[in-house]
Amino acid sequence: MEKVATTMQSRGALIASMKRNNLFQGLPSEVYEYLADLSEVWSFAPNEVIVEHNEPSHTYYLLIDGEAVVSLEGGQQVAKLGPADGFGEVGVLLDTPRTATVTALSQVKVMCVLQNQFFQCFKRFPEFGKMLSTLLAKRLSNTLTQVPTVDSTTEIPSSEIINLLPQPLMQRLRVLPLSVEGNRLQVGFVDDPQPEIVDRIQQFLPSMEIEVCAITSRYFDSALQSVSGLGESDEEENVEETSDGEMPSKLRTLLERMVSEGASDLHLSAKRRPHWRIDGVMKSMQDVAKSGVREVFDLLKPLMRAQSIEDFEVRNETDFAIALGNHARFRVNLFQDNNGASAVLRLIPSRILTVGQLGLPPVVLELAQQPKGLVLVTGATGSGKSTTLAAMVDYLNRTQPMHIITLEDPIEFVHTSQQALVNQREVGTHTDSFKAALRSALRQDPDVVLVGELRDQETVQLALEVANTGHLVFGTLHTMNAISSIDRIVDIFPADQQNQIRSSLAEVLRGVISQTLCKKRTGGRVAALEVLVVNQAVSGQIRRGQTNQLESTMQTGKGLGNQILRESLADLVRRNVITYEEGLKKSIDKVQFAKIIGRG
Repeated sequence: MEKVATTMQSRGALIASMKRNNLFQGLPSEVYEYLADLSEVWSFAPNEVIVEHNEPSHTYYLLIDGEAVVSLEGGQQVAKLGPADGFGEVGVLLDTPRTATVTALSQVKVMCVLQNQFFQCFKRFPEFGKMLSTLLAKRLSNTLTQVPTVDSTTEIPSSEIINLLPQPLMQRLRVLPLSVEGNRLQVGFVDDPQPEIVDRIQQFLPSMEIEVCAITSRYFDSALQSVSGLGESDEEENVEETSDGEMPSKLRTLLERMVSEGASDLHLSAKRRPHWRIDGVMKSMQDVAKSGVREVFDLLKPLMRAQSIEDFEVRNETDFAIALGNHARFRVNLFQDNNGASAVLRLIPSRILTVGQLGLPPVVLELAQQPKGLVLVTGATGSGKSTTLAAMVDYLNRTQPMHIITLEDPIEFVHTSQQALVNQREVGTHTDSFKAALRSALRQDPDVVLVGELRDQETVQLALEVANTGHLVFGTLHTMNAISSIDRIVDIFPADQQNQIRSSLAEVLRGVISQTLCKKRTGGRVAALEVLVVNQAVSGQIRRGQTNQLESTMQTGKGLGNQILRESLADLVRRNVITYEEGLKKSIDKVQFAKIIGRG
């Protein structure tokens, strides 16, 4: 690639090429001249790559001389470009990665217009911005409507695939998951696949690539009926779910809206309107009236066990889970505040995604298959710890003949025994406490024990003992990175016990997975991970209390699967999954993060 000096002659050729390109046709002459002055001309040799698939889109290219070829990721050539042909405007304006590779076939000269130069031109010539926006909208519409159609004779997908999306959402949007290949999900649309609907689906499956196709209404109804009796049957019967038959209609409506709108949390508060969290942002439900002082409790009471009602009346707070038929489950925290009863209901995905579908690195499965020891999954509330643990347990359940016991408060993801036998116990319902359940776990012949939360000294002590007696223990902590998780466990204990705890931890700890959820550019959220894999060097540093040296050991041991949070964030920025600003916001060491990205 070589920059070409602009002469009066070449400037004339540049303007002539713009006038022949449909992106610039019919503009006032001053727009052509302004863009010609802003842009640069570059020369590419034969077989030289001009742009590469998946790289950031920050430049629009217009061919002045020569020919180039457009290829998809697998190498399939889909188009040839010649003088006055351009490419890249969609990516530049929508800030999305390149969808193809463009390679020079001969000596090529191209005009390059940077993203900020386009925006300068829009500001100076609004009519150019309006024209380009209209053209772009038409191109996107054509792209989205030119999708393959699933034939009505195609076999209906399995219930496991269909239920990757909540059924109320599928009914409302008239969409249907059809197949999964790696982290690519094919989704069928009855109606035109509008971009905002694709974004809504992406919110539920943030780490999966969505492939769009068309399906008929009859196929859609048949598929839903085959797995759940939903859809429009010939008899037009509407069978009420018995599992939540006592759910008040107002609560049912709110939960169905929550699922269909892609909210992760629903907040019900006395004397206030309901709020919900969508893509991490709290929003008021302006079309719903304020709740009364006891209304929140009255809405939830019919669904609560006697023990939960007693806990709320005695302690003014309680945790439990409820279900919306077979469509979705919710974790509920009910509590008293200065206005009355309030609650937070968190949506639990209807199906457990695999580690691959979540976009987690292979080292997560390596840690899940340790024969014994302690594996920690950490992060702030709402960072996806439960989702990652569910994927790890699900993998063992599908592949290993073993006994798995989960101790949760409350039970979130429900595991049906497959290769493994899975017993799930809920604190407050099936056992008095994590401590009591851990004490009895050793008499229940487990291979794997999942502890929902390591809350106190005794629970941590018991978890270390179980891990030290030949069992694999999964546990969670509310810490922001992997290294601080080790200090947090040690600091739970009095000073005179901390050396002993360090020794025990150094002996049994196998790894720490620390998660941070980030907003994606395209909607939805994605996890950035810090991973600490314990080897002999790490174990020695833990035993000696040298946690300040662990980051250096992680850097030199990347081949084992170690990963620093800022590097995971930087990778997401480079792949155009999240913005630089979002990565900076989520990074703990912002200076080092900026240096990695090249903005130090």
